[in-house]
Amino acid sequence: MKLIFTLQTLVCLLATGLVPAAQAQNYPVKPIRFYTPYPPGGTTDILARIVGAKMHEAWGQPVIIEAKPGAGGNIGADFVAKSPPDGYTILMGASGPLAINASLFSKLPYDPAKDFSPVVLSASVPLVLVTHPSLPVKSVREFIALMKARPGQFNYASAGPGSPQHLTAEMFKFMAKVEMTHIPYKGSGPAIVDLVGGQIPFAFESMIPILPHVKSNKLRGLAVTSAVRSPVLPEVATVADSGVPGFESIAWYGVVAPAGTPKEIVAKLNSEMVRIANLPDIKQRLIEMGSPPVAGTSEQFANLIKSEIPKWGKVVKQAKVSLD
Repeated sequence: MKLIFTLQTLVCLLATGLVPAAQAQNYPVKPIRFYTPYPPGGTTDILARIVGAKMHEAWGQPVIIEAKPGAGGNIGADFVAKSPPDGYTILMGASGPLAINASLFSKLPYDPAKDFSPVVLSASVPLVLVTHPSLPVKSVREFIALMKARPGQFNYASAGPGSPQHLTAEMFKFMAKVEMTHIPYKGSGPAIVDLVGGQIPFAFESMIPILPHVKSNKLRGLAVTSAVRSPVLPEVATVADSGVPGFESIAWYGVVAPAGTPKEIVAKLNSEMVRIANLPDIKQRLIEMGSPPVAGTSEQFANLIKSEIPKWGKVVKQAKVSLD
């Protein structure tokens, strides 16, 4: 009778959804692997480490940050999409692998809109047009004049083909009517190393990893890509106000889990990450990096991903970029 009662109870629990609820209540009971689809040193890596450290403090379980770069973020994203949906494998994604790549690759190994359980939007930040001090320009207008005087002779770095950095530069080329040559890197980290070292003269780079180099004058910030000036770089004009009216580009980053992850675990992850984003020290740190915390619900992040796929698809088509 005891065995029969146990089986009957289990059936009832499964039917009522109490087993996932119990799993969520105890979650996490082992280390969480937090993947990034780009190399260390870029925005996804920085954000994952900020969040992961606070998760470890709160939950007492290790949060292991691991990079799986390659193929414009597809390798890391595909790995997480195909991982067990138990909450122990998550991704700090970005607009590249979660939206842009759907238009860049005709045979993407995962579906950004269907193969993930969105958890939370972590950051929404402008990019900065930065140059090495050796480039003889101090404004966007001077920059455009130089590009037009020597079309195609200057190289720019990006975090990889089809990345927001790449497509923002391509959008600039189209709107400013200039020619420049794309040099793709395997992430922002390696690109910034060469920018600071003077091996490459300029780039459109995310605010978070590039800000310390602008503040220290190792790189020159010519303009931000947001519609209004950034409060952390108030002296730097917008691209739109510097000779390219209507120009705007924002990069975003957020956490996803594999599709099918129990909604109770997704809710617990979301609640914890929203709490972290609103901690006074974290909020201040994000603001100082040029990324005021956004957080929000899982549903809001899911809707953002769905809306961004067709939006970036238009940019990809306009720029005539394909990675097949």
